[in-house]
Amino acid sequence: MMKLRGDRLVLRDAGECDVARLREIVETPEVAKWWGPVEEFDEMLAITLAGEVIGAIQYEEVEDPMYRSAGIDIFLGAAWHGHGYGQEAIRILARWLIEERGHHRLTIDPAAHNETAIKAYERVGFRRVGIMRAYERDPASQEFHDGLLMDLLAGELT
Repeated sequence: MMKLRGDRLVLRDAGECDVARLREIVETPEVAKWWGPVEEFDEMLAITLAGEVIGAIQYEEVEDPMYRSAGIDIFLGAAWHGHGYGQEAIRILARWLIEERGHHRLTIDPAAHNETAIKAYERVGFRRVGIMRAYERDPASQEFHDGLLMDLLAGELT
């Protein structure tokens, strides 16, 4: 079972006991507008604060040696927005992906109009790479909106 510790947070494998709580968080209007429906949580790490699940973070790895990298995605309950928890969770996971898994480059791809998330990712060291046009379907309108590709090289993690 994976367990990664930061100053305030612990990231651990999400289990069956976390599904109801994670579903509750992802279905709140503040989170659902960016994430839409989530069917499975078993590939996520629960973000916990003093033992309480406050969100989830996930990663995917590209194993091809020519393109070896990893992508990150995250959501937090609205009550925990604006306290630096998202940044801490990303730093914890990014450090593990770089130091333990050997990745030299990480990506994250928020909606291009999600300035709050973009600013938080920039504080961690991610840089804007470019706009991915009509990248993902908006959960509410079902229209496609642009995504922002951001990346972070190993030496840029703050």
